[in-house]
Amino acid sequence: MGAALLEDLIPLYPLYAVLFADPGIPGAGLGPAEISALFVIWSVSAVIVEVPTGVLADRLSRRKLLIAGPLLTASGFALWTAAPSFVSFAVGFVLWALGGSLRSGTTQALVYDELVHLGRSQDYARLSGAMRAAAAVGVIGGTALAAPLFSWGGYDAVGLASVIVCALCSLVSAMLPETRVGRGTDDRGRADPDDLGSADADSAPGWLGIVRSGWISLRTQPVARRLLLLGVALTWVAALDEYLPLLIGSFVGEAASTGSGGTSGADPRAIALLMIVVSMGDIGGALAAGRFRSVAAIGPAVGLGAIVLIGAALWGHPAGALGVAVAFGILGWARVIADAALQDHLSSASRATVTSLAGMGEELVAILAFAGWALGSAWFGPAGLFAVAALPYVGVSALLIGGAITVRASRR
Repeated sequence: MGAALLEDLIPLYPLYAVLFADPGIPGAGLGPAEISALFVIWSVSAVIVEVPTGVLADRLSRRKLLIAGPLLTASGFALWTAAPSFVSFAVGFVLWALGGSLRSGTTQALVYDELVHLGRSQDYARLSGAMRAAAAVGVIGGTALAAPLFSWGGYDAVGLASVIVCALCSLVSAMLPETRVGRGTDDRGRADPDDLGSADADSAPGWLGIVRSGWISLRTQPVARRLLLLGVALTWVAALDEYLPLLIGSFVGEAASTGSGGTSGADPRAIALLMIVVSMGDIGGALAAGRFRSVAAIGPAVGLGAIVLIGAALWGHPAGALGVAVAFGILGWARVIADAALQDHLSSASRATVTSLAGMGEELVAILAFAGWALGSAWFGPAGLFAVAALPYVGVSALLIGGAITVRASRR
């Protein structure tokens, strides 16, 4: 829990988009298209490294990868703070992508397999939700720190604090348990015929064997494929959380009204405080996953979340932040439930690889979302862009409710 909290206890989170767009910072003052280009660089980098690092997590020590990830991310934040410019922002996103990919898939695999070792795999949804809630608490903590840090030392203080927190996350990750004898077992701890090689670290399956095991898991299990694709689809709006500060800026009436999506007139402190409201929605949705786990409810939930988000965005009032929080909470719950159901259908030897494959798909969707934002910003402001982005979820909800997409099945 501590590592999950620290991973997102980053004061830069609510302000880095504002930093990029701030014309008062030498090297910054970027427009919507340039900011979107940075996000695309981030996602493309993540796509390139996501699956290789997932295979790495199935081959080597997952705990060591969790230690290294935050240190790479910290390097990117340090670069942004010391030398702000489009190039340094881009390099920082590459480092962040690599650091994040070392934890993406790796964390889920380590947690699920440790629960299997303890005979508690049924607790994964609850624990996964709790970790997501801890991460959201971290976001709130980082957001709450952003305003006083900014008032005290500007972006330099915010950036330095973010680097320190990343280092602490790495330290806490070093304390995580890791039982590697479960790599050759299925989700109930039995020998898995799909896995290649023995279960111990010295005779673990090779790189190609791990990839083949993951491919077999998806090829022979249609439900696993559908759950993976559903999780990827649910990333569409979630990817736009990078633009939430711009949306919140438009709510407080200080963003540009020309449809450019800029936040040059917005008060960073006001944005940071309202972002706390959105984070509370994430916490509620994540904790709900531990008490209410129903794959069948994902369809209605996605539709409800989409409608609430559209209404809140178009309202344009500061109180709309509450509606955004509710929508992101509902959609966040759906993502946790879909992930838990997917993990139930994966084998230990390739768990991180398949989960990272899902992560790669999520990054591809994010690239489309970022590109859509850049193109759409010529006609719409942040509110209109969020409303348009939520519309496809209404269709996904209808398909799930109507049974056109079936994801209900017993564990393998």
